[in-house]
Amino acid sequence: MRAVRTDGTPVLTTLNVWAVLRPHWKALALALVAVVGISAADLLQPWPLKIVLDNVIAGRRLPPWLASFLQAAFGNDKNAILLFAVAAVMMITVMDSISSYAQSYLMTSVGEWVGHDLRRTVYHHIERLSLQFYDQRQTGDLINRMTRDIDSVQNLVTSTLMDSIIDALTLGGMLAVMFYLNWRFSLIALAIAPLLFVVALRYKRRVKQMSRQARKKESEVLSTMTEVFSTIRVVKAFAQEEFEEHRFEQRSREQVEATLEARALKARLSPLIDTIVAAGMCVVLWYGARLVLSGAMTAGALVVFMLYLRKLYAPLKDLAKMTNTLSRASVGLEAIQEVMHEPEQASDRGDVIEARGLKGRIEFDHVNFGYSPDRLAVKDVSLSIEPGQIAAFVGPTGAGKTTLINLIPRFYDAQSGAIRLDGEDIRRYTLPSLRRNISFVLQETILFHAPIWQNIAYGRLHATRDDVIQAAKRACADEFIAQLPDGYDTMVGERGVTLSGGQRQRIAIARAIIRDAPILIMDEPTTGLDAASEQRVLEALKNLTAGRTCIINAHRLATIRRANVIFVVQSGGIVERGTHEELLQHGGLYSMLHAIQFRREEDGSSEEPAMLSATS
Repeated sequence: MRAVRTDGTPVLTTLNVWAVLRPHWKALALALVAVVGISAADLLQPWPLKIVLDNVIAGRRLPPWLASFLQAAFGNDKNAILLFAVAAVMMITVMDSISSYAQSYLMTSVGEWVGHDLRRTVYHHIERLSLQFYDQRQTGDLINRMTRDIDSVQNLVTSTLMDSIIDALTLGGMLAVMFYLNWRFSLIALAIAPLLFVVALRYKRRVKQMSRQARKKESEVLSTMTEVFSTIRVVKAFAQEEFEEHRFEQRSREQVEATLEARALKARLSPLIDTIVAAGMCVVLWYGARLVLSGAMTAGALVVFMLYLRKLYAPLKDLAKMTNTLSRASVGLEAIQEVMHEPEQASDRGDVIEARGLKGRIEFDHVNFGYSPDRLAVKDVSLSIEPGQIAAFVGPTGAGKTTLINLIPRFYDAQSGAIRLDGEDIRRYTLPSLRRNISFVLQETILFHAPIWQNIAYGRLHATRDDVIQAAKRACADEFIAQLPDGYDTMVGERGVTLSGGQRQRIAIARAIIRDAPILIMDEPTTGLDAASEQRVLEALKNLTAGRTCIINAHRLATIRRANVIFVVQSGGIVERGTHEELLQHGGLYSMLHAIQFRREEDGSSEEPAMLSATS
């Protein structure tokens, strides 16, 4: 089944060949007309030769209907019949050429658009899957599904689909003519057909199994390449080039072995079918020659039979050998189907509303969440954050701080309990409108390979150039952007590697400022920065937090000591809450973390970074 979203993106609820072909039915109908022309040309090609052999050379009479037509158009002597046969060869060739061109062009066009539709649909679906799906998948495997698997389906549509229809039509037409000429002879000629299909079916299951294994190895090779290229700095930092080369070579060798094993099986199929066909041809030639010698069949009829038989066996061989293409396409469809069947875990409910004019009050009500059913990362958390407050989550590494803040924009959905925004369950808001009300400054600052102004405007795509510059100034980024060779048009390297950590973070802050959302989430915004960069980033954060509900996940306690409320997280639960002074007086986990951290800072440096001021 196929539907269309409001944005025009096709939806494939049941992914199959007919679902992706249906929108292109007009081109397919024209291609089918061309196929009929090709099949008709195949059927007619032997007949001019039969006319020459039987009616020109042997002098036999033409059928009455053909004789009357020839007499009116060409005359009734042998030269006229020969001229007709020659003209017929040319007309049949022209018809075949035009039909073949039309069919090839139309099916290539349909194949390309089917590939486009599949890529767009699968990409649309994958983008909307939850982060939990991405946590469990390799990027290379997803790329393989978007490229090679879709290409295999596209190849099926472009070449195999109409070729099989041509073969079927030609097969049916030739059988009808052959049975009309001599049904006993036709039965002998077709005696090998069941054997061909038995062999093909026997190989089909084994070829599909081998194709599935080869595809898995291809995916592993692509995943290894993607992983290494995306972490090349780590590879070089630890001088592990040889190790990664060996790992890649091993994956590539496994792919070659799996592919060769599959190809070897397919290679055995072709000569086996050719041998069976040759045996059938020998029997037919022997029996047909005896019929001609006995006078039961004309030489021209035998020639038509042999030419038909050769053309007849070609479709049978093609249909039998089609196992390879069908197996690859089938395995590709299986891989695409697997992704398409993944539910959009953060999907909207039926009674959703748009999130508009939010003030930013956040409540957790007995929330539980785990990345796996048997292990909870968030355990029975209840808390509230008032509009305009600065709230901070602190605690040991792995305590669940990042998981907690990831539940607010529904990167993951809580397994039980509820998270409310302005008193409304966040699952009642449409997902896009919920996230439009949240700005992010994350620990890992991801920038795109694009000009700096586009990276800033990513927070609000319709922002003007002036908006971008104002946001950069408030983020204390304008000062270094102005010194770059092309200013705001300077291209940023992939993932922002051409900029320093502090510069990337200030661009991320500008991106959050330009979004102008009522809620701000910051996950370790100063991690890995030197004292000077940290100072500039914190100054930028002061401009960003004003008048917003701010949630900060930080290890550096100096950055959140003046937050309105601090939640201390341990083992997925809230063990302490209060202001900086209250928690120090309490003498619990926060007090211990504070003592350890500031003792280390005093040993290493006497300077403290600027404090993040509260605006309640």
